[in-house]
Amino acid sequence: MGTNLPALLSATAANDIRDIKPPVDIPSGWAWAWWVLGALALAALAYAAWRYWQKKRAEKPAAAQIPAHVRAKQKLQEALALISRPEPFVVAVSSAVRVYLEERFDFHAPERTTEEFLHELGDTPLLFPRQKESLGDFLHSSDLVKFAKYEPREPELRDLHASAVSLVEETEPEPLDPRPSTLDSVPA
Repeated sequence: MGTNLPALLSATAANDIRDIKPPVDIPSGWAWAWWVLGALALAALAYAAWRYWQKKRAEKPAAAQIPAHVRAKQKLQEALALISRPEPFVVAVSSAVRVYLEERFDFHAPERTTEEFLHELGDTPLLFPRQKESLGDFLHSSDLVKFAKYEPREPELRDLHASAVSLVEETEPEPLDPRPSTLDSVPA
């Protein structure tokens, strides 16, 4: 029996002392609800985006049935009803031209300032230099009426309208000739 009790107790006590354990994260009872709500919100956004793109895709063919130059000429003709009021007339004519250029050449004309649009236009070979110059004059004249409150007389408004119609007619696509060419009708 020669065991030393105090030495045995101190050795046992040394084995019992351990480091403190880190705190245990106890999840809130509502954490799962927030995750579910987040997932539902994300799903709703994805669904709304899908519906938006489906609607956009469905609208394009309907608008594409009427060529851009035909729609532009119709809008320009409708604008003539406003010729007695310079600002609404110029806004309608300018809008018709800008929308036409966006649809015809994929320029982003409606959402840009005149300077931004003319800068983009300068880099493209889709229009001849004379057409670019004519368009620049047209847009600057339109801006004078829209933003500087310049009130032109009817002859100036008619010239502006004629310039817009001329631009549309000069840039409209060539019609496809449905007749067979003379080379196709020559027997081999």
